[in-house]
Amino acid sequence: MATLSTHVLDTTTGRPATGIAVRLADPSGTVLDEAVTDADGRVRPLGGDLAPGDYRVTFATGDYFAAAGSAAFHPRVTVEFSVTDTDQHYHVPLLLSPYGYTTYRGS
Repeated sequence: MATLSTHVLDTTTGRPATGIAVRLADPSGTVLDEAVTDADGRVRPLGGDLAPGDYRVTFATGDYFAAAGSAAFHPRVTVEFSVTDTDQHYHVPLLLSPYGYTTYRGS
């Protein structure tokens, strides 16, 4: 089965984004797992073993910036992705600022 991890970096500070709530769900919105980013901005593993299919990982970015005393344009960031190969590890990094974000498939 495939595994999933994530890593969030706050590009405004150049540091890991600690304490962001992360939720993994299937396309219908059924929550499969929830976690919080650690001191290095990471969650591993998230969701245990994943079967082939589509998934959503949602980051509570508004809460993170509010706790830092800053406004955020995106209260949540949701990344949809597909698991196609169960022999792979899937990594979803998020580069974050109050007014934008970037994501990609990491390793």
